[in-house]
Amino acid sequence: MKTRTSIGPNERATCSTHKQDSRTRKINGAKRGRIGLYVSAVLMLTQPATAASPAPIDLKSCAPFAILACTTTTSTGGGTVYGHVGLYPAGSQGILPTQVEGTLYNGGPIADQAQLDLSAAIISASPAQLPGGIDVGDGELGGRDLAPGVYQSASGAYGIDLADLTLTGGSNDVWVFQMASTLTVNVGRKVVLAGGAQAQNVFWQVGSSATLDVSSEVKGTIMAYASITMNASARLDGRALAQTGAVTFNGLYVRLPMPAAPVFTDIFRTNSASATVVLKTTPYFLLTLQACPDLLLTNWATITTDTPVTSPWKYADTTATETVPQRFYRAFITP
Repeated sequence: MKTRTSIGPNERATCSTHKQDSRTRKINGAKRGRIGLYVSAVLMLTQPATAASPAPIDLKSCAPFAILACTTTTSTGGGTVYGHVGLYPAGSQGILPTQVEGTLYNGGPIADQAQLDLSAAIISASPAQLPGGIDVGDGELGGRDLAPGVYQSASGAYGIDLADLTLTGGSNDVWVFQMASTLTVNVGRKVVLAGGAQAQNVFWQVGSSATLDVSSEVKGTIMAYASITMNASARLDGRALAQTGAVTFNGLYVRLPMPAAPVFTDIFRTNSASATVVLKTTPYFLLTLQACPDLLLTNWATITTDTPVTSPWKYADTTATETVPQRFYRAFITP
């Protein structure tokens, strides 16, 4: 769908939301050499969260890390990590560069900040900050179908041992599991998402260590105070983030939850020298903005890359002067 709006050179046009997979807007200026700006991006439709659902845990700079550890990382070398791998302080980094579809950090300020933000996220997910968690009984989560909310283990441990765990809710709904000691997922057991639930909205706050046994499959971000172990063929759609200990990765993969697609929310001109593009995007993920004069595939060119720390994000395109008759934009995230 395309919408046209004529505006003056000092005016603004905003985009309306349509229930489809794209969002478009073309803006015509009123000055000499009128400029047309066409905007397109994927719109991810979501359902509203239920009243019982907490807000997502803000991971800040550790969001792009699929694995983060403090002492060591180890691996048999068979699996793949889709996201960054970080170790701070610098030490024995046992995950090979050939296993990582992202950046490998061994010490340094980026991994340091990620560990600081992990510490804050663990506190944010704790009973001190999210009190009143639901007690499901003996700590066995297997065989249950749980609605969104905060769950706290009275025994101090959670296990998915006897059957699979199902989490049913909408794409904006959030689950936080709090345990003072361990998380264990037995051989072949799974966390199943239903009703549109998303792995990016599931958080496991673990007081000591987590173990994902052979061929298990878990959804969500595991934030463990001590260590995290993934045994052979284990799969994790989320993150393995260890605050003080090691991450042992002998699994099939760790795969970051897919960040939301960038959405163009505004575009405006306040002078003849530039146009400002405004995007709603996922913070801390690399964003690429491209422009094209005619929508031909061979003519798209990158005009900037950035890692926004807030959303929305603004960019002043100084190449979109009043002499440019038309400009098309597209944006995408590179995990």
